Amino acid sequence: MLLELIATNMAPIMFVSLIVFLLLGYPVAFSLAANGLVFFIIGVELAPLSGGSINLSWPLLNAMPERFWGVLSNETLLAIPFFTFMGIVLEKSGMAEDLLDTIGQLFGPVRGGLAYAVIIVGALLAATTGVVAASVIAMGLISLPIMLRYGYDRRIASGVIAASGTLAQIIPPSLVLIVLADQLGRSVGDMYKGALIPGLVLTGIYLGYVAVMSIVRPAAMPALPKEARTLGSGVTSLFVVLAIGIATFFATYNWLHVPDARDSNADILAAALAVVVIYVIALIDKGTHLNRMSRLAQQVVIVLIPPLALIFLVLGTIFLGVATPTEGGAMGAVGALILSGVKKRLSMHVVREALAATTRLSAFVMFILLGARVFSLTFYGVNGHLWVEHLLVSLPGGEMGFLIVVSLLVFFLAFFLDFFELAFIIVPLLAPAAEKLGIDLIWFGVILGVNMQTSFMHPPFGFALFFLRSVAPKNPYVDKVTGQLTDPVKTSQIYWGAVPFVFIQIVMIAVVIAFPQMVMHYKGKPVDVSNVEITLPGMPGLGGGLGAPGGMGLPPIGGQPAAPGGGLSLGAPSLGGPPPGLGAPTGNPQQPPQGGGASLGIPAPMGLGGAPIGN
Repeated sequence: MLLELIATNMAPIMFVSLIVFLLLGYPVAFSLAANGLVFFIIGVELAPLSGGSINLSWPLLNAMPERFWGVLSNETLLAIPFFTFMGIVLEKSGMAEDLLDTIGQLFGPVRGGLAYAVIIVGALLAATTGVVAASVIAMGLISLPIMLRYGYDRRIASGVIAASGTLAQIIPPSLVLIVLADQLGRSVGDMYKGALIPGLVLTGIYLGYVAVMSIVRPAAMPALPKEARTLGSGVTSLFVVLAIGIATFFATYNWLHVPDARDSNADILAAALAVVVIYVIALIDKGTHLNRMSRLAQQVVIVLIPPLALIFLVLGTIFLGVATPTEGGAMGAVGALILSGVKKRLSMHVVREALAATTRLSAFVMFILLGARVFSLTFYGVNGHLWVEHLLVSLPGGEMGFLIVVSLLVFFLAFFLDFFELAFIIVPLLAPAAEKLGIDLIWFGVILGVNMQTSFMHPPFGFALFFLRSVAPKNPYVDKVTGQLTDPVKTSQIYWGAVPFVFIQIVMIAVVIAFPQMVMHYKGKPVDVSNVEITLPGMPGLGGGLGAPGGMGLPPIGGQPAAPGGGLSLGAPSLGGPPPGLGAPTGNPQQPPQGGGASLGIPAPMGLGGAPIGN
């Protein structure tokens, strides 16, 4: 009796066992593989007692090599090492330092200016590196000491840095979006397009929160003093250059844009040309010492354009359809090497470090995928996918109830599981139920991506908090600029600083669910079929087309030519004439009626409109 109970409930027992393995601290890849193999053995033995709910047998293991090969030969996953390599090379190139210093100077006169700079740089690093650890550590090392030096509240400073680093989770080219697209069986390019607007909206909400806090608590985020703004002032020339860029954009867009054309890409090409024009103006002004632009404006343009160019090289080529995400990642890796070389930061030591870190992450992902293949073979063999699908599809509320429950589930599991673990273990179980409910899987993936951000921001596995803790001062230290003794940053301050941003991320999940069009634009504009006309050219010898007089104009097989007149008349020969009651006289074979409808002259059996059977 007990064995039969276990056999018929193998799927939930297997799932709970996996969660226990993970909570005990065993490595994810080995937990998945061991769980799959152990329950495979148990399932084979208990299959006769399961009443058909277990479909496992020893020969099924022969499918394992082919499943492994399917993972190893997946070209989509090649984008992960490319983007990882690109992010680490850019981290070593000093791009983050230049961006933070320049944008910090730009927003310095504004209250909360350093916090704005951190969020904007976090978004730019997310769009170039896609690696959370690199963003958080770089901003923690560079910005946190400056923010503490000029009197920023430690909670706000810590929260802004940690939250800005997690933007790399949702802004393309995010590694998580690559994995989600692969697990959901959708295009990475579509996933990137769908996630772009939610990522930018989330960045805007972060900026809005800083703006509100700068008004509510002005002492918690003061402006930079004048002596700290080493690049001086002068934003008028920057606005003039931006106006030239905007004019170039609209002129180019109007020249390239074709009305009612789908995917003309005029907007992307016009934006690329406008950025090039601005960059050339700044380089000429600096190189010829004309100094029509202020030093601040020059530095902002010259520092901002290279990462924007790299973003276009990666995302622009993907959105234009020129390159696949894997090819875009390869071009991004080459572009990162070129940028580092131009800044004279490229060396064999940097390349070795980047290759070592890339290899570690790639091996980590690959082992998890192989373990997930072993687990899924057994889990599907015990009908676990049907159990999960039935559990989720039967939730009250239909599509909206499903999305709310799944969001709560993922948010809760994010306390204990890393985002890769969630993507490889949970998402494959949720996708079939979502598809059965008619939910667009790109939209579903973006919702999950925004939700998985929270796994970086709340304990006990808030990795962004761990990364910041590793570089934040733990003991009192003497500031190297002011010479004053500065208090350390407590772990509790880092955690409490992250709380408002976790709530913002939850609000963002609700916004994406409530406004799916933020994501669904990836499909492009719908085609209006109301005014579509289909014109068939005249075909010689066929009587002028389908609707022309004389029908198709084909002579009947062994009968008379097609009669003149409208309608479709195939002119097929009569096979002895229709029986009485079909509306045609009986007797000899008839010609098709003049100008009438289709008349094939095929007899019907007696009793179907003719004389009653038996008369």
